[in-house]
Amino acid sequence: MFLSLFRRRDNPYSLVVGMSGVQMGDRLLQVGCVDAAQLAAIAGKVGLSGRAAAIVPDAATGAQVEKAASRAGVLVEVTVSPLTRPLPVDDSAFDVAIVDDTAAAFTRMSPSDRGLVVRETLRVLRPGGRVMIIGATARTGLGAALQRGTPVLSADPTAAFQADGYKAVRVLAERDGLIFYEGMKPRA
Repeated sequence: MFLSLFRRRDNPYSLVVGMSGVQMGDRLLQVGCVDAAQLAAIAGKVGLSGRAAAIVPDAATGAQVEKAASRAGVLVEVTVSPLTRPLPVDDSAFDVAIVDDTAAAFTRMSPSDRGLVVRETLRVLRPGGRVMIIGATARTGLGAALQRGTPVLSADPTAAFQADGYKAVRVLAERDGLIFYEGMKPRA
């Protein structure tokens, strides 16, 4: 009974969905995927008038995303492609691009591969579109005490995104072991 007071009763993805800022009708692209159910929760926000797509590095992750999307009742176009190659999508096709760095896959890339991911997200976003990077950070307080193992931490991607053309790259929030960065593609 006592511990049930501390248990979260809301959607476990409400923080990520809210921070993503994805809205009905948006065209969403996620690059990489650590948590397929999280991706499905975000994709659910685009509704029937929007589009959700994911570029994942392997078929197993693609199958997880398709299964999670089916459970959530959302449509996600899944493409399996190495993240270190040009993204197989059209120029200016998306309003929002999310780079999932919660397992530090982006952080661990070589500088040239990170640069390619940044330039490719810039290419596929419409003018005025935005990129969001979701990274992992050290938990604090009770969450840190209860955490098992050593967390995989993300590095600050601000410099990489600014160097390749994004404007107003900033930290939006840091909470519950996650850190959210946002950058805007210039309108002209």
